Amino acid sequence: MTMGSQPAQPNGATAPRPVLFFDIDNCLYPRSSKVHDLMADLIDRYFATHLGLPEDEAIKLHKEYYKNYGLAIEGLVRHHQIDPLDYNAKVDDALPLENIIKKNPKLRELLEDIDTSKVKLWLLTNAYVTHGQRVVKLLGVDDLFEGLTYCDYSKTPIICKPHKDMFAKAMKEAGVERMEDCYFVDDSYANAESAEELGWTSVHLVEEGLPVPKTPASKYQIRHLEELRGIMPQFFKSSNQV
Repeated sequence: MTMGSQPAQPNGATAPRPVLFFDIDNCLYPRSSKVHDLMADLIDRYFATHLGLPEDEAIKLHKEYYKNYGLAIEGLVRHHQIDPLDYNAKVDDALPLENIIKKNPKLRELLEDIDTSKVKLWLLTNAYVTHGQRVVKLLGVDDLFEGLTYCDYSKTPIICKPHKDMFAKAMKEAGVERMEDCYFVDDSYANAESAEELGWTSVHLVEEGLPVPKTPASKYQIRHLEELRGIMPQFFKSSNQV
């Protein structure tokens, strides 16, 4: 798998394949696994410990930074000069994922049914590279993606979804030039909305049991990744829809 830090290879004489970008967290595995909740607890603890805040103020500031910047870490770096790689080590990399995320044969079967001669599979995450690699390896699908665009905590400013610069970075690293050749799946309303506004074909994953937004984030909204077969049948080898 190509890491996002490497430049995209120049296109050859043949027309470049479209790219299907997948978010990772709460997308390739369900939100109901509670990884998000565990991560939120670790972030709150980090805020409290490193900023010397009471628990309630730490939680409030965490939510404020997430709302304003898309990532809590961006607020920490911007306003408190926190070492982002220390944050990553004590939050994302400290998650006991091995106890939570297991290999997912159904996910692998779905991804293997995508014809990679017609579309390139690429990961697009706001996590740091270590977390992204760790998750897809635990799911048993790391070998099915051609590359990973991640939020590089070691660089400033930190660029992440839903900012348009993050989508531009993903396009460059995946080697795709036209907006209409970009397909995207994410559980985040803001991310799905931003991709749609840029001209990507955006799919908002709203996990079963979660409320459906009153105003859709994008043209397509699904409850299960299997529904991608109906939205993008041109990319699948078979037309079976579960």
